[in-house]
Amino acid sequence: MGDLGRGLALLVRGQRWVLRHGRDWRFGMLPALIAFAGYVAALVALVVWSDDLARWATPFADDWAAVWRGLFRDLLTAVVIGGGLLLAVLSFTAVTLLVGQPFYESLAHRVDVSQGDAPDPPDRPFLRELWTGVRDSVRVLLRVAAFAVVLFALGFVPAVGQTVVPALGFCVSGFFLTVELAAVPMQRRDIALRARLRLMRARLPLVLGFGVPLALAFLVPFAAVVLMPGAVAGATLLARELVPPAAPPGRPAAEPGD
Repeated sequence: MGDLGRGLALLVRGQRWVLRHGRDWRFGMLPALIAFAGYVAALVALVVWSDDLARWATPFADDWAAVWRGLFRDLLTAVVIGGGLLLAVLSFTAVTLLVGQPFYESLAHRVDVSQGDAPDPPDRPFLRELWTGVRDSVRVLLRVAAFAVVLFALGFVPAVGQTVVPALGFCVSGFFLTVELAAVPMQRRDIALRARLRLMRARLPLVLGFGVPLALAFLVPFAAVVLMPGAVAGATLLARELVPPAAPPGRPAAEPGD
């Protein structure tokens, strides 16, 4: 099995793991459900007040002809709503992981223990762990934003913008989605963000095989809530693949099982 197929297999194994451990699945959905409800409320408010926001932001258009003023403000409203949706998609995983850090830390630990040779987490205060998670999430989102700007510009290139760019967009989304999901097990291994990115770039097909199908699945409404616990479990298995557990002297490292 190639790395692409192995990445998909790890995603499926993560979902199977939480389905066999119903309590972890139910508790793991709570932070995603809380974040989802917050995002829905924010997006509804954005849609309701987007016209008022467009008028407030464009007082200079008050003297334009009605048809041009309406077209311009309608375009600005669409951009604002589209930008809000894009921001929601890009930040949902990071916010969910921050909201549910204790849940997902416990889940990642359970998955590690079930596979054997679980690493001992670094002895750091919870608030420091939380701050590290927030800082790393911001850094990841800035990288995603940089890619988004480039892909947006390339989207205007004839043919390429309608074929290659969407495919690249899903690859970028899948890669950074995996980076975010693997943050919990990687922090347990005391691996900083830059080292994490190097490890994942070195096994890019594996990471894309895991992340791209998940990014596509997350486009389905409410799917992110249901799949989030299994995604964290799968990302823990992926972390074990990228950073194999050290075996005690005289015994080979354990092979990851189901």
